[in-house]
Amino acid sequence: MTRCFLSLFAGLLAAGGGLRADTADSALIKAAVVESNVAYLRVNEVAEKLTPEIRTAQHALTATNQIIGTVLDLRFADGNDLAAAKAAAALFASRKQPLAILVNSQTRGAAAALATTLRESRDGLVFGSATADLKPDIMVTVTAQDERALFKNPYEATAQSVTNATAATNSFSPFIDHTSEADLVRSKIKDGEQDEDSPPAQPSEPQKPFIHDPVLARAVDLIKALAVVHPSRS
Repeated sequence: MTRCFLSLFAGLLAAGGGLRADTADSALIKAAVVESNVAYLRVNEVAEKLTPEIRTAQHALTATNQIIGTVLDLRFADGNDLAAAKAAAALFASRKQPLAILVNSQTRGAAAALATTLRESRDGLVFGSATADLKPDIMVTVTAQDERALFKNPYEATAQSVTNATAATNSFSPFIDHTSEADLVRSKIKDGEQDEDSPPAQPSEPQKPFIHDPVLARAVDLIKALAVVHPSRS
């Protein structure tokens, strides 16, 4: 596990994303591929069959994708099977890829125990808001209303996520005119500047989906950074 590298990227900021259609949903988890190469496992409940369902989901996702790490989302998760939490923690500890764990104030019971075990054993870095017994390594402030909306759809823009994205952009980057070449050509045609030898304007490419969920986005950014610094040997 990439234990000695986790603290190096504690301050990484959010990155854009794209969600693949690859999914492996079950009663206890929802699984998908985020950013084309990060496994996303959202746990509904820590119960008896959680570990085999995680294995099944991981097998399904890695069958057609080059996975570089995993985001384990325990926000709003509960459960009372501590043995299942211990087994799931052992499964992640045995893997050689980066792991990010997401929690919030609604992470309770065996789900909170799973997050705590992974954090204490240094098998993953915890993101989000504090649980009753666990303070994340990287605190991310999100209103309860926005968090629920983003939890259902991390690509849905909320008022806070748009404000945060704009603030981050303005804070770290100068203003850049993103007018595409095609738009410039259209403008010249409109102004009568197009000549006979000018190539036809090409349609603009659709904008890449952006992860507005700040907790998930920072976790994905961590996974990608760790994969560059410490490539998996699994």
